[in-house]
Amino acid sequence: MEEKLEQLRAWLSESRYAVFFGGAGVSTESGIPDFRSTDGLYNQRYDYPPETILSHTFYEARPEEFFRFYREKMLFPDAQPNAAHRKLAQWEKEGWLKAVITQNIDGLHQAAGSREVLELHGSVLRNYCEKCRAFHSLGDILESKGVPRCKRCGGRVKPDVVLYEEGLDTDLLGRAVDHLHRADTLIVGGTSLAVYPAAGLIRYYTGSRLILINKTPTPYDSSADLVISGAIGEIFSRL
Repeated sequence: MEEKLEQLRAWLSESRYAVFFGGAGVSTESGIPDFRSTDGLYNQRYDYPPETILSHTFYEARPEEFFRFYREKMLFPDAQPNAAHRKLAQWEKEGWLKAVITQNIDGLHQAAGSREVLELHGSVLRNYCEKCRAFHSLGDILESKGVPRCKRCGGRVKPDVVLYEEGLDTDLLGRAVDHLHRADTLIVGGTSLAVYPAAGLIRYYTGSRLILINKTPTPYDSSADLVISGAIGEIFSRL
């Protein structure tokens, strides 16, 4: 492990345009469960599978059930950034980490101080009335009962998160691809690279060093220049 960390330190010191691509594993050390691990969200039992509940069809057909699940299992208002979030913010401040591309919706990268954060799947911190587009905070959702309603017009308030069956923001994807094209180093952490189309973005990376940090193997391990197995917060705290 120490030899791999030493190699990572050396490469990071040489990098001029690094990009980080992360998933749920980045936030597990902040107390937010991931989706596909042994204790993850997809391995718990509900009346409907999480993939079904978190779909656009279910949201439209059974909004009360959607929001009950959403409040209970998707919102963690007391979560705080961990060592991984803080280290990434530090690297951005130092000028050579240019962007964080994340599949997470918890806002912890920004809470740690990162500025160029591309949230592919949206954020629980943003919520909008479907009728008048008025903004509503996470607190508004937590304080509401049943289906949250707009205080201005009474319309339904939808979280600004990408549900199954919904497409990713094309402008955001374009920015992500641009960063990946320009990067000389890509660090992928806390993701199994199993969720598409987001995971497919790393195919746009054409730089010289691909670094994978994850607890379990990924489909890209064989093509990576460095693979480190473990909890990303713990690993980043040693850099």
